[in-house]
Amino acid sequence: MKNPIQFRLNGRPIKLDTEDDRTLLWVLRTDLEVTGAKYGCGEGICGACTVIVDGTAVRACKTPFKQVAGKEVLTIEGLARDGQLHPLQQAFIDHGALQCGFCTSGMLLTAYALLRSNPRPSRDGIVAQMEHTLCRCGAHQRIVEAIETAARQMGGRP
Repeated sequence: MKNPIQFRLNGRPIKLDTEDDRTLLWVLRTDLEVTGAKYGCGEGICGACTVIVDGTAVRACKTPFKQVAGKEVLTIEGLARDGQLHPLQQAFIDHGALQCGFCTSGMLLTAYALLRSNPRPSRDGIVAQMEHTLCRCGAHQRIVEAIETAARQMGGRP
């Protein structure tokens, strides 16, 4: 059944009339042409599709679109502000934590959610949070270092 769904995407109001049983990932990628969230496993395991919904990291491939009604959705496209990379994005560049880039948006947004909830995480806390976001290139060590660097640079600010 088609229903109009209103939400905010990267700070912009969106109203979309679509089948409400579709997943958020496919609405973002096909209807709104916001393609930073990737289709990886389709099971919510790998994290390539991670976006932020009302401050919480969610797997867009398993999130019914109707669940974002009235909420704020942040994708990788909305992380930079006013032409400036977010400190996490810059730290990923500085530490070479990008590799092929397929997992990067999910990694960044998972880390963003972590730093919002815990601005000064321990190394073990970072590893635990990032454990279920997969990087097939094996850049996990550099990813953890980038998150540590960003946390220090941000001084506890999300």
